[in-house]
Amino acid sequence: MARRQAHLYVKDFGPVQEARLELGDVTVFVGPQATGKSIILALFKLLQDTRAVQWLLKHYNLDWDDKPDRFFELFFGEGMGGLWQPETHIAYNGVRYTVEDVAKPKRGGRKTPQEKVFYIPAQRVLTLRDGLTRPFTDYRVGDPFVVRRFSDMLHQLVQSEFARQEQLFPQPRRLKRVFRERLEEHIYRGFALRADRQWMQRRLVLAAEGQKLPYMVWSAGQREFTPLLLGLYWLMPPGGQSRRKGWEWVVVEEPEMGLHPYAIREVTLLLLELARRGYGLLLSTHSPVVLDVLWAIRVFQQVAPKNRDLALEGVLELGGWSRRPSLMKLAESLLHLALKVYYFSPQGIVRDISALAPDHEEAEMWGWGGLTEFSGRVADLVGRVLARVEEAYEPVL
Repeated sequence: MARRQAHLYVKDFGPVQEARLELGDVTVFVGPQATGKSIILALFKLLQDTRAVQWLLKHYNLDWDDKPDRFFELFFGEGMGGLWQPETHIAYNGVRYTVEDVAKPKRGGRKTPQEKVFYIPAQRVLTLRDGLTRPFTDYRVGDPFVVRRFSDMLHQLVQSEFARQEQLFPQPRRLKRVFRERLEEHIYRGFALRADRQWMQRRLVLAAEGQKLPYMVWSAGQREFTPLLLGLYWLMPPGGQSRRKGWEWVVVEEPEMGLHPYAIREVTLLLLELARRGYGLLLSTHSPVVLDVLWAIRVFQQVAPKNRDLALEGVLELGGWSRRPSLMKLAESLLHLALKVYYFSPQGIVRDISALAPDHEEAEMWGWGGLTEFSGRVADLVGRVLARVEEAYEPVL
């Protein structure tokens, strides 16, 4: 049962012809490229944080002269000014929004309005340049707002909050030990993430046994994951505080980028920790591993009413976790999450495929929006070819 209920309806917005979205504790978007997943996620951020977005744009002296198309170029990025058309219909929790509701300048005070949605974009690798964090003003005007905002928050985190800490990973008070150990094993491979002083800034390096590796020689997975890790650090404060006050939702685009399947599993389970802490989690993905994890949890949720112990055992084995009390508590919490999955089709229609039913007759269902469909078809093709070979060379009795 979801901790919160949220409904988003979108019609004729960019490539999306129609989407009826009921958001759960964890909501996942799948589908081919350029079908609108990122646009809808960014729209969700804009609807929740209109005042904060406008305040920040004005704070950095970016003005759209009360023109919606210019505002959308500032927020969604260059070339996106025509997303909102006359026939566009957008409603959140039953309240319809007009273009003026989001694009007309709002009055604001001197303090940044509280944001509700923490957004970790797919372009997060851009937030580090040679290992140096980048502030909001280090980007072009036409770069998407969510990239600039996330980058600026990492910049403040590394240069200010972590100013006295040389080693950023691993840290005893950041993340559960099982996650630290798995991330070290599957992503950092025994290296520590550190911040070296370079001129007036702190540069991120990987270090081990006196050896320091600069950013440009890191693996693709290490470069992609490190900004995500820092974002999770901010969202999961140490001590008794479970989450940041005022922040309600977390959006993560394509958390799997550059990672091996085992690392993707660890990152997916780590992201579910956000939902356990009370954030609403929205993901977009092109990885079947992410849905493998969610499918397994859905099955265990169905098993739980009949055999709670067996369901818990399944979650523990999925994560490779011991029966320590803290991990048992985490496993128990996963059995209560409301999981939703939506498929964004090339035709612009968004379908609910939350059942993730492998035996369903429709390809969108059994193929998980295309993530496993290709592998299934290849296996069938190979099977047919091998069968024909055997028939062709079957000995005549």
